Amino acid sequence: MIQITPHIRIFLATEAVDFRKGIDGLGGICRQVLKEDPFSGSMFIFRNRRRTALKILLYDGQGFWLFCKRLSKGKFAWWPKQTGDGVLSLTAAQLHLLLWNGDPSCTKFGEDWRKIN
Repeated sequence: MIQITPHIRIFLATEAVDFRKGIDGLGGICRQVLKEDPFSGSMFIFRNRRRTALKILLYDGQGFWLFCKRLSKGKFAWWPKQTGDGVLSLTAAQLHLLLWNGDPSCTKFGEDWRKIN
């Protein structure tokens, strides 16, 4: 089981990706678009165009994990606006909220979520 701890670096791709891509294709996006090393142990979050699914890429030191979550109904309500470099850094708490289809910009507790439009 993979735990999302506060010290893990989490990068969110702000643009949609082609979900036919697997580990190698998403690793290429990490290197070329996000300018990050997919072997760094950081967690990389991607979404499809319709905002109905997420993919998470993570290297654990031995190999890659590729997680996929597809909603059975609806769409992911929140996704940040496109940034100039195409990547946004999230905290573990923000990722947990995103995975449960929450909107960090509407959350009233904890740290100021409005920083991550």
